[in-house]
Amino acid sequence: MSNTFAPLDRLDGQVAVITGGTGAIAAATAQRLAHLGARVVLLHRGGLSKSEALLQSLPGSGHGALIASVTNSAELAKAAEDVVKQYGGAHILINTAGHTQPVPAADLNALTDELIDEMFVSNWRGTFAAIRAFAPQLKDSEDGLIVNVSSIAGSTGLGSNLAYAASKAGIDALTKGLAKTLAPQIRVLAVSPGVVDSGFVAGRGADFNAKTGASIPLKRVGTADDVAAAIIACCTSMRYATGSIFVADGGRSL
Repeated sequence: MSNTFAPLDRLDGQVAVITGGTGAIAAATAQRLAHLGARVVLLHRGGLSKSEALLQSLPGSGHGALIASVTNSAELAKAAEDVVKQYGGAHILINTAGHTQPVPAADLNALTDELIDEMFVSNWRGTFAAIRAFAPQLKDSEDGLIVNVSSIAGSTGLGSNLAYAASKAGIDALTKGLAKTLAPQIRVLAVSPGVVDSGFVAGRGADFNAKTGASIPLKRVGTADDVAAAIIACCTSMRYATGSIFVADGGRSL
């Protein structure tokens, strides 16, 4: 392999698949990828109309969307086949799909077995299943990249609920383990946000963001574009890196 992992200024000719493709972080990442010349494939549940407006807003051409749930491995396998047929194969896989539900850490009875299972199926197994589906074509590119969206909850132990925190700790472990086993053809990185103003966690509005932002060293909560910018750095300037967990939280975890 002759790849020197030198930094890139642009991503022309690369195909980037984004799971959870209709979410705020996915949308911000898609915009940045497209501005750098990548073709973007949004992978999401529901009808294609959910991603139509985002696709139309992206610069460049050749973008598209595919329907698949990360909790359904057969759908992921079909989507991976379609990416090869329609786009020639993926170079980048960005895993933003996930789910949570606020549960106070001290309320042990509120964290039901069903919710625990839901957290791990959507957040950990879904991420792994997407990687499993797309790894062959990423490897074939000989310069593949996987970026997992984690959370500082995975290292602090606290977040929207304990199962969510544990699932994100699992994402960090998955990132490190696969960075070792998929190298050098595929790099595996994670971006770990703190509080993000995205509507991802129900019940967190302007008052919560203002109060929380005042306690963060950089004096505001994060935006979806803050996370997207870190993801793009993994694609461009941080190419001599694998297995790393990049924290982009404004200092909240300090």
